[in-house]
Amino acid sequence: MPRSRTILAAFLTVTAANLLANATGSDLAFTLTKPLLMPLLAAYLWRVTADRGARPDRLVLAGLAFATGGDVALLVAGTGWFLAGMACFLGTHLCYLAAFTRDGAATPLRRPPLVAVPVGYAVLTVVALAWMWSGLSDAGLAVPVAGYALALAAMATTAVTQGRWVGLGAALFLGSDLLIAAGVAGVAEPPGAPVLVMATYAAGQALVVTGRAARAEAPVTPAGAPAAPRRRPR
Repeated sequence: MPRSRTILAAFLTVTAANLLANATGSDLAFTLTKPLLMPLLAAYLWRVTADRGARPDRLVLAGLAFATGGDVALLVAGTGWFLAGMACFLGTHLCYLAAFTRDGAATPLRRPPLVAVPVGYAVLTVVALAWMWSGLSDAGLAVPVAGYALALAAMATTAVTQGRWVGLGAALFLGSDLLIAAGVAGVAEPPGAPVLVMATYAAGQALVVTGRAARAEAPVTPAGAPAAPRRRPR
């Protein structure tokens, strides 16, 4: 089995363990598994692009590093730690946004059917913030969450230009954060909300990373130059 698949299998195993720990209330197992998720995805992205002779996407790797910091910060209770985690995840969204727009996201978004995507995410963001505003204001988080929501919506909008899997992953990421914000605002908390938050977050990040990895291309060999030797999967 190629090493990249082994790493992806490890990610899926740790994700399953994390969700089980979340569902059963095992705080120790949850605390031990959560910080491993994004580093495993980063290792997968690094390995799969290296196997293809391509350069790892540094912006996505930076986004995963920020997400790891956010995961660790949100393990600690308290408004200060919540804001620290949100700041880290803001870094994730800005890195992803930079990666997606670097590939030229603006042009496809001006053409049908993708032209409807920015409008849809804008409406969703406004409606969600209006719904949660009173509860977020009581917690002193309305303005920070509003700024974060704008960056999240922008990231999700540009993600649709990167293929269906990256677009779906960004949408799941947005859904996960919406569940968190609704719980903080006290407006909604569906049954099993903590498990849903982690499941949509892990699935969303995995789809973004695997979708980006699938887009990786080997460097072009100049005409007349010998082709680089193909690496054997390890």
